[in-house]
Order: sequence, then C-alpha cells, then structure tokens
Amino acid sequence: MFVSTGYGKESEPSTSSSVQWSQPCRQFEFPEILLATENFDESLVVGSGGFGKVYKGTIVNGSSFVVVAIKRLDSMSNQGAAEFWAEVEMLSKLRHCHLVSLIGYCKHEKEMILVYEYMPHGTLEDHLHKLGTPLSWLQRLKICIGASRGLHYLHTGTGIEFGVIHRDVKSSNILLQESWAAKISDFGLSKIGPTNQPSTYVNTLVKGTFGYLDPNYFTTGRLTRKSDVYAFGVVMLEVLCRKRAVDRSLDEEQWGLATWAQDFIKEGNSKHIIDPDISGQISARCIKEFVRLVERCLHNNPKQRPTMAEIVVILESLSTIQQKTNSLLQATTVRTIFSRMFNMFLFPSNKGNSAHIDSKLAGNIKGNNTKTLMTNVKADNNTIVDVRDVCDDLSIRIPDPSFRVFKFADLDCATRNFSQDLHLGLGRFGEMFLGWVDEKSFAPSRCGDGIAVVVKRRSSSSSQEYNQFLVSF
Repeated sequence: MFVSTGYGKESEPSTSSSVQWSQPCRQFEFPEILLATENFDESLVVGSGGFGKVYKGTIVNGSSFVVVAIKRLDSMSNQGAAEFWAEVEMLSKLRHCHLVSLIGYCKHEKEMILVYEYMPHGTLEDHLHKLGTPLSWLQRLKICIGASRGLHYLHTGTGIEFGVIHRDVKSSNILLQESWAAKISDFGLSKIGPTNQPSTYVNTLVKGTFGYLDPNYFTTGRLTRKSDVYAFGVVMLEVLCRKRAVDRSLDEEQWGLATWAQDFIKEGNSKHIIDPDISGQISARCIKEFVRLVERCLHNNPKQRPTMAEIVVILESLSTIQQKTNSLLQATTVRTIFSRMFNMFLFPSNKGNSAHIDSKLAGNIKGNNTKTLMTNVKADNNTIVDVRDVCDDLSIRIPDPSFRVFKFADLDCATRNFSQDLHLGLGRFGEMFLGWVDEKSFAPSRCGDGIAVVVKRRSSSSSQEYNQFLVSF
C-alpha cells in the first residue's frame, strides 16, 4: 500500500517572487536541482511520503525566481520508474486550477525527481490531524468543492483526449494554496481510461491506501471512476469528523472511519460524528444533505454512487445554503449583542472586573444626537473591541471607560483566526469580526458560549493612524 507523498510541514510564506508557470513540462538538469535545493539540504525538507522526501526549492524562470516543491525518489521506496513516468506523462498533459501543476522533472542516472508548483499550506491531512488548524465549516466545504472540481476534470477529460482515474484520493493528496484553494496531487498510481463512459472499468492490480480503498475494487480488481468517488466520500467524512481514515481511537473492531461513521448515520445519530469545533456552525439542512451525499459516495454498489459532477453541484449548493444561514445568524447575533450591551449599560453589574461600567454612566445618558461610544475593551497589535460605527442609534456615552488589554493571540482565537464566516463588515478603521469571550474571565470561548463581542481590526490601508487609534478612546 502507498502512503502520502504530499508535503506536510506548515511553512512560512516565501519571500521569493512567484509567477504563474505557463511553460510545458520541462526537463531539468541535475545541477539545476542541486542548486535549487542547496545540495538537498535537510533544512529545506517540507514533507515526505511513499515516493521520498519533498524539498522547498527555488528555480529560475526567465528573469524571475519561482518557489517550487521538489520530490526526490528514495532508493528504498516501493515506488519506482513506472510511477515516476506515469506522473510525468499524466501531469504534462493536464492543466487545471484544482490540479497541482508539474513544472518539470529530472532523470539522472538513478535519480528520479519531480518539480511541482509550491503549495504554501501543505496538505489537508496536516491541518486536520497534525497542526490542529482552526478550520470553519465553510472553509472545509470550500476545500471539498475545490478537490471535487479537480477530480471532475480528471474523470470527464474536459479539454483533454482521455479521462483519468486517480486511484489514490486521500487527504494527504489534497494540497492547499495560500488562499486555501484545494488542488489534487500525486498521480503516480493514476490510470487512463476512455471519456464519456462512466461504467468503463480497468482491470488492474489493486493499489491505493487502506481506509480509502473502494471495497468493490478491492474485491474484483475492477477500477472505475466510482472508486475515486468512494475515496472522496471518506475524505468528506474526515473533513466532517476530523478523524483519520484509519483511526485507532475508534472502536477496536472499527478502525475504519467509513464503517464507524456509517453505523451512526444508519442509526440517525449523525450529530455524534461531527467535529465538536464545528458542530455549532452547520445548519440542520446542510448537515442532512452532506451526510446523505457521503452515504451515496460510500454505497457498496458503484452504480449507486454519484458522479463527481453531481458531487460538485451538491457541494456548491450546500455552500450557498450555509452562507445564507451564516448571514442570517450574524444579523441576529449583532442585534442580540447590541440589545445585551444596551441593557448592560443601563443596568451595570456590581461584580468587580475590568469591564465593569461605573455607576456614573446613569448620569451620562444623552439625547439621540450624541455620538455613541460603547467601547470597553482594547487589545495589542492594533486590534480593538469596538462597536462605535454600528451603534449610532443608541444614546449612551462612556466618558472614562476602563480598558482591558487583550493579547492578539486571544482575539485571534476568539474570532477563529478572523474567519470570514464571522466577518460583520468594514468601517473607516478596518474590518469588524464577531468573537466570543468568557463572561467572567474574558478568555476566548467557543462560538456561541459566553459573551459575543465585536472585534475591530485596523486595516493596513486605513487612513486612521495609531495616534488616532489612541485618541479615540
């Protein structure tokens, strides 16, 4: 069985200039590879897999420098020349925004090296299972949509003369750009098949990765596009549950994620398999349709599984539904925030804390023409909790507010890394985000728990300077 060849370390953004690579697949000389990787310096290793190590390197493209991922075949690898040339042949003919581009290759004596576009965020597997990256439900949906578009392109042969069955779809073979757009990678096991014939199969030796293997393909040796669909169904479960395809934390007799999750789904207990970090974010309709799609992808009979084209359409519709739900939730939440704040200022708590509003507030209630200032906390790193720009209809002014200084990391956590799902709008100062903090300690809390706050983050392009930031309070 083959394991990931995606590169997985979280890396810092490159300072080198990067350009779109539009040339056909290029053959590199070995000295060029040595120069790009500083003689395969171990400090440049960004991942490893069944093929070998992957290095971050820089190559010359005309007058520009391009950051690339350089995959070097390990002499001890189970993969070899067949997989190497299969990938070169496949990717030299394929170009799609959701497929990782092969820039070139190098064959020098026993050295077999592939040069790809560099993907700054590494693999989906890393963010789900290793780095613990906060990924909102909407972000996860968008990643699934990107990957499904890439697979749809492969299967239908749009713009090419043949269709491709990937044969090793998994989270470690889904790479992420700086914008978090998903791209399919690693075509060493892929097979070419005729287009426009969904039921066509290829008789081949069974290869792939445990946990993602289509049981029908494993039993019969007949590889079809629906085998990729099954594997993608497992990926969607990973995204929903944040558990590995083969997870030893599950029941001893059910290490396979697909079997474990399907048992809950059949019992009508889908909510028990959802990653707790996103359980409060998913609309009831969205989770129902998403789980139904997963069930169809994992169907024992390949003919009952959807095509990748159907999957793309369904996921895009779910994304639209979720975005509308989020907009309604945010509008409702903002109204609730201001209602609670209004009550808080009218009837301040006697409990002592840094956000306590002095009783002098009662004597500072002005007319409706008074400029509203309802700011009771601020933070370092130019991020403040401020609702001035959206509360002008209230009539409270705080003359000498007591400030609480937040660490940027806490506000980053409270707003889920300033997630676009929690984006409330744009003001003169910058963007506003919804966040959640504990009612007593003001530490970051989970979405929906504690107190909802508005975090206003200064934009680098804002006309307001730091001194104005200080004076305004």
